[in-house]
Amino acid sequence: MNHQKKNKFSKVNHINCFAEQTVSELMDEFANSGVFGPGRIAEAIKIYTEMINDKATIFLGLAGALVPGGMRHIITDMINKKMVHVIVTTGANVTHDLIESFGGEHVKGINYSSDEELRQKSIDRIYDAFVSDESFMNFEDHIQPILQDIYSKYKNENNQLIISTYQLMNYIGERISDKHSFVRAAYENNVPIFIPAYGDSVLGLQTWLFSQMNKILIDDMEDLSKIQQIARDAEKAGTLFLGGGVPKNYIFQSRLMSPKTYDYAIQITMDRVETGGLSGASLDEAISWGKTSSKSKMVTVVADVTISLPLIFVGTLAKVN
Repeated sequence: MNHQKKNKFSKVNHINCFAEQTVSELMDEFANSGVFGPGRIAEAIKIYTEMINDKATIFLGLAGALVPGGMRHIITDMINKKMVHVIVTTGANVTHDLIESFGGEHVKGINYSSDEELRQKSIDRIYDAFVSDESFMNFEDHIQPILQDIYSKYKNENNQLIISTYQLMNYIGERISDKHSFVRAAYENNVPIFIPAYGDSVLGLQTWLFSQMNKILIDDMEDLSKIQQIARDAEKAGTLFLGGGVPKNYIFQSRLMSPKTYDYAIQITMDRVETGGLSGASLDEAISWGKTSSKSKMVTVVADVTISLPLIFVGTLAKVN
């Protein structure tokens, strides 16, 4: 008599690749394999698809050098395709988005012998991407008149402008025409952009310069009030963290004042858990804080976001209703 129990586990299927294979078909192969990095990417596609089809309010966290890394159009497309409803970002990502909107550029392939040589040539390095000081000067030439226009229009009777970052981003987005800009796309689609560490960026520095001659203050408390209200009002909520840092915590804490947790969570990171920093913290750890729950659908993709995000984006596009 055969007493061996039937194996209830799924087999690891090996990934098949072939000429003229679409990205979506490759992602299906990732799902069929279901393990290691490909399995995590496939799970992220599944969860992202479900949160979209479930009409969850989706919070997107942007950290790291995403625009210099070539992710700008994808972020803009995600906004235009209604795949994100709230953005929390570093000021640097907005700065680099606006640099390109104003005619500057990020370049590759510069030969150099040392970073000292780059400094002498007024070229700033972001790993193997580069941006010139000239692009930053051009940024200043464009952002200062925009700030002046916003200040003149919205200052109060005391000649003071007290403004949240989400309001400021909306007004800036209104004043640029670049269809590839995620700041412009957010304005057009009524997606608020929050920058909790606003001063930690060239955009913040430019606003500080403007404040030396004009009374302008960034209202952090209005930002908190707004994102808390969005989080409380959301029947279901999901997160997609591209990197960690301040945007990750700012999004997660927005649900703490609500009796509900995040129903879905995806994070793409290369940071480790052992240091105790939030950028590498597991999504399971967030259960202990009441940010997620044991019922939340979650996955962490340990990978370079500039490789994994395009795959997740295309794979999700092929599956959403």
